[in-house]
Amino acid sequence: MSVRTSDGQSLTPVMTPREIVSELDRYIVGQRDAKRAVAVAVRNRWRRQLVPEELRDEIAPKNIIMIGPTGVGKTEISRRLAKLAQAPFIKVEASKFTEVGYVGRDVESIIRDLMDQAVKLVREEEQEKVQVKARDLAEERVLDLLLPEPQATENGGEEGFRPSPDTREKLRRMLRAGKLDDRDVDVELTQNMTPMIEVLTPQGMEEMESNIKEMFSNLLPKQSKRKTVKIPEALKLLTQEEAARLVDMDTVVGEATRRVEQSGIVFIDEIDKIAGRESLHGPDVSREGVQRDLLPIVEGSTVSSKYGLVRTDHILFIASGAFHNSKPSDLIPEFQGRFPIRVELSSLDKNDFVRILTEPKNALIRQYVALLETEKIRLLFQEDAIEEIARISAEANEKMENIGARRLHTILEKLLDEVSFTAPEMPGREVRIDAGYVSERLDAILKNEDLSRYIL
Repeated sequence: MSVRTSDGQSLTPVMTPREIVSELDRYIVGQRDAKRAVAVAVRNRWRRQLVPEELRDEIAPKNIIMIGPTGVGKTEISRRLAKLAQAPFIKVEASKFTEVGYVGRDVESIIRDLMDQAVKLVREEEQEKVQVKARDLAEERVLDLLLPEPQATENGGEEGFRPSPDTREKLRRMLRAGKLDDRDVDVELTQNMTPMIEVLTPQGMEEMESNIKEMFSNLLPKQSKRKTVKIPEALKLLTQEEAARLVDMDTVVGEATRRVEQSGIVFIDEIDKIAGRESLHGPDVSREGVQRDLLPIVEGSTVSSKYGLVRTDHILFIASGAFHNSKPSDLIPEFQGRFPIRVELSSLDKNDFVRILTEPKNALIRQYVALLETEKIRLLFQEDAIEEIARISAEANEKMENIGARRLHTILEKLLDEVSFTAPEMPGREVRIDAGYVSERLDAILKNEDLSRYIL
């Protein structure tokens, strides 16, 4: 059910905070405080659309800093949140912007990349809306290829057979029934000629290079490419081409810009890598420079993109970092002030690993079982095996670098290496994974600390 904003626009409500947390629980174990914070932030953006227009622009998003070790779910929470909100989303690493704020790309490229994502998202949605019409047009083009119209001759006559409407309809029924799927046809597809130019641009000016190439591409004439394919492939290619023609790109860009400005989410990882107390020399100078370069887009500014101007005032920024060797208060005060919500994510222990292996909708155990089912292998994990995998993962994180849930991927790959390699040679087999199986393959590696650092 939609509601209306104060200026009469229809607005579809997002899920309630409780519903958002519940949905995140299906994929991410624990971290309730972080889930609640992002859920409220998303709901507040919907609420902002309903307040009187004169107040709406004054309500700034409450940006969030997530503090916690690697592999505990910071990025996954943000990515899943963007999917739930159907919002444009981009992840960047703060450590990539060094020295005076950039190496290779300037900080405004974050918003340009976000805009690219939004245009792609909206264009796909618009093309989906016209799929039925596009398919009908593609079908007509395939029928034209199968029943070409007669060609005019020099003396004003016609060369070739003019099919009757009944013949065309009979062929249409055969086409839809799949009786012509083995036939080859020559399809002609229209495409832009890509200009073979290299523009020499200094670091941080790649956007200018992209715009120059796009300008030349628009000036050059379109070319046709002929391709011989089976009829199902021809229908697919022609449907894509017709759908692209039916979509109004001005509408796409307008909607994409609106979504970026009103619901875009930027996830800035490794924010702790640019946190450092001010000093007169050394790396802290460049760290502070990165913060000051990021500050305008976080505070709210206008960024120029190839699609036009984009305002960042209401984009939600979520920053994250482990903060092992620094703390959020080491960020410059202006930057801290733009991230009023801070949530700490807890490290994962053995019990968390057991839950991660079994509970989420995309649980790792479920993934490996499904992968080996494609080879007709039935993989059975006993409860004591899951406990043992969790114990070894937690122990490996304690002895070595704590990489959180990512350790489970490494452990499982090593555990199932032999089964995965030989699976095509033993279809129909049942492989039972118990605690003994796990210990046999992993204990020796874990006991040898030097070896475990390389393998686990």
